[in-house]
Amino acid sequence: MRPFTQHQGLVAPMDRSNVDTDMIIPKQFLKSIKRTGFGPNLFDELRYLDEGKPDQDSSQRPLNPDFVLNQDRYKNASVLLARANFGCGSSREHAPWALDDYGFRAIIAPSFADIFYNNCFKNGLLPIVLDEQTVDRLFVEAESVPGYQLTVDLQAKTVTTPGGASFSFEVDDFRRHCLLNGLDDIGVTLEDAEFIKSYEEKRRQTSPWLFDAGR
Repeated sequence: MRPFTQHQGLVAPMDRSNVDTDMIIPKQFLKSIKRTGFGPNLFDELRYLDEGKPDQDSSQRPLNPDFVLNQDRYKNASVLLARANFGCGSSREHAPWALDDYGFRAIIAPSFADIFYNNCFKNGLLPIVLDEQTVDRLFVEAESVPGYQLTVDLQAKTVTTPGGASFSFEVDDFRRHCLLNGLDDIGVTLEDAEFIKSYEEKRRQTSPWLFDAGR
C-alpha cells in the first residue's frame, strides 16, 4: 500500500449527497478481487451514456458531458470533494479500489458511511471529514477557480487552500500511523514478525504436539 504523507492535487467537486457504493462501482463490475482495473468504471452510470458491461473497452463508450469527471478542467483530479453520507449502501471494498485506481488520494466530505470510511484507510485512501460550512466554501472555490488544488497534510492533519486558509481534521492515531507508513492489515501484522517468529519457536519447544497434528 502506498504511504500517504502530504498530497497536493486538483479537486473534483461532486455535488451530490448519499452517493452509495453501487453508484461508485456498479455491481456488474465486482467479478475481480485484484484491486486494480476498476478505475474506468468508477461512477459508471453517471460517467457514461450507455450501460457498462464487464470487460468492455470503456475508452470507446459515449461520455456524459455533464458529469464532473468528464469535464476538461477536472481531468486528472486526485482530491474528490463530496457531500454528506458518501459511500453509503453495501460494504463492497471495490468502491475504494475503484477510487484509488482512478487516481484519487483523498476524499473530503461532511460525513461518510462507516464501513466505506474504514475500507478507505485499509486501501491507502484518506477520507477527511470537514464541517458542512467548510465543505460549502470549498465547493464554491473549486467550482469558480479553474485548476483549484488543495494540499492535504496527514502529518499535520490539515487541508490548505491555494489562498492559504487551513482547516484541521481529526483522524485516529492508529489509522494515521498505517497510512503514513503504507501499512494495510497484513503490513501491520508483519511489523511484529520477529515477535511472532519468537513466539512460535517457544511454542514448538513447550508444545511440540501442536505442530505435528497434521502429520
